[in-house]
Amino acid sequence: MTETAPPDALAEGVRGILGRSAVTVADAGGEARLVIWFRAVVPAKATADQIKNGLTYREIPDGTLVAAVKFAKPFVDYRKQEIAAGVYTLRIAFQPETGDHMGTAPHPEFALLTPADKDTDPDPIEAKKLYKLSAGTTGGDHPGVMLLFPQVAGKTAAPTIGEKPDGVKVLVAKWAIDAEGEKATLGCAITVAGHSKSR
Repeated sequence: MTETAPPDALAEGVRGILGRSAVTVADAGGEARLVIWFRAVVPAKATADQIKNGLTYREIPDGTLVAAVKFAKPFVDYRKQEIAAGVYTLRIAFQPETGDHMGTAPHPEFALLTPADKDTDPDPIEAKKLYKLSAGTTGGDHPGVMLLFPQVAGKTAAPTIGEKPDGVKVLVAKWAIDAEGEKATLGCAITVAGHSKSR
């Protein structure tokens, strides 16, 4: 992680809730693929028992902004959609339980990409509005997506790259959580390379 301010392309309110440390993910040749800024503190809704037993993505309200990312060059998302180079927000979303989504991903939790200039309010966004905004990243009718894998919060805070089945690579990190006044952590693993084999 390096001390790097979030991009000026982000709205001031969005920049204000992001951490000042960035994680750079490079390709095999050492060239930066993306730079990501996680939210300094992610809000969640959880009981004391849920915190004690370990939080999951489901305790984070749908549409919550969790990060921002800058792609140095076009990025292919988990659905094999090309996302243009640029700056985007990332908001948590849960895959709809509809027939056309069955078997397309091993987990139903995603971070949806939205162009920085279209996402200016740091508050949560209602699902249908978020899907529409995120579809602006692909030029089609489907959101730009980065699959989230479950991850136990490790003892070390240093982000690492992990391997998942089918050649998927994830950025493993830890989010600071505020669960209605209670401090906690949540491990995250966000897909940075690879895609669904059903697409």
